[in-house]
Amino acid sequence: MSTTTYRAIVRELNKASIAASSTRNRAILSGFRSLFEQHRTGEELQQFQHDMQDALTFLRSQRMHKVLLDRYNPLHDLTVEERVKATARRVGLDMPVAAKGEDKN
Repeated sequence: MSTTTYRAIVRELNKASIAASSTRNRAILSGFRSLFEQHRTGEELQQFQHDMQDALTFLRSQRMHKVLLDRYNPLHDLTVEERVKATARRVGLDMPVAAKGEDKN
């Protein structure tokens, strides 16, 4: 069970990563690997496996939240100005073009 949980965590971390595979920080993966190696045997193995399942559930939920947020609220990561422009476009309007030197506020 421990190996499958470790592999699932690595897959979730890779799916959630924004950076390219070659530029990712390997410290996170090596940290998880050392945790799993330390807890292969021992009295706390069941608690450790439960904690890692919780971490896996958190990583999956976080990724799905981002996917759903992108899907159903596409304006969430825009600046205020871009959001106003996109909202105006959504109802069929265009924002007026500001004259040079005119303050936008």
